[in-house]
Amino acid sequence: MVRIITDSTADISAENAEKLGITVLPLTIHFGEETYRDGVDITNKEFYDKLATVETLPTTAQIPPAVFADTFKKYIDEGDEIVCLLIGSKLSGTRQSAIIAADMLETDKVYIPDTQTVTIGLGLMVTVACEMRDKGMSAKEISDKMTELSDKVCIVAAVATLKYLHMGGRLSGAAALIGGMLNICPLISVEHGEIKSIGKARGMNSAVKSLDEKLKHEGYLPDSSMPVAFGHTQAPDLLKVIVGQLSYVGDCVLVSDIGSVVGTHVGQGGGGIAYFKK
Repeated sequence: MVRIITDSTADISAENAEKLGITVLPLTIHFGEETYRDGVDITNKEFYDKLATVETLPTTAQIPPAVFADTFKKYIDEGDEIVCLLIGSKLSGTRQSAIIAADMLETDKVYIPDTQTVTIGLGLMVTVACEMRDKGMSAKEISDKMTELSDKVCIVAAVATLKYLHMGGRLSGAAALIGGMLNICPLISVEHGEIKSIGKARGMNSAVKSLDEKLKHEGYLPDSSMPVAFGHTQAPDLLKVIVGQLSYVGDCVLVSDIGSVVGTHVGQGGGGIAYFKK
């Protein structure tokens, strides 16, 4: 049997994880001296409520090699092969922890491709990997396909507030103040393991239209034969607007409430789509 393992940055709910038949390992969130396991000791709502009150952004810690080693050994002892799909290596050291764990076990039963993505992009890749598993593909076949798709997976999203980009040092205080007064919504993408600014709009309705326009330009054209995922940061009404505007991109296989790793930098009120580019 092929086991699919991911981490909590995939923003796959416990209910969806059970349906998919996957294992989700949590990263750790630190609010000062307070420590929480992502999605285990703190819900997304609790996270965003705490985020709204802080003066310093929380930090996250990768999963230790020992946790991966224990999980890998359990499934290997049951005779399974493993495909481990984690937050991209440019965004976290979590994948390196998994590689260390596999080396410790001296096993060839664990495949750890670099997904080059996070949140709904990672969740989308996990969902596709599960479809391949259910079709009887081997762990190596799935891993090779994930490596191929990692160059095509893309997230485009709109951010509702500049506050956390400023707190994280990605934006000056003056720019954040002026942007807030003008109701500026940044547009961002995640491609090839990097978070990039791809534009801005005045107001969220204009931002969603700008995302739609972005997807119709060369370099962002979606492969409509592949599935998509949608996500939001505590903004279900915005999610409905985004889905309504962008549902033509492909069949939706996952809708996620985006959690702490991306949420730390964008805050509440944002949303976007993950898809595979042509």
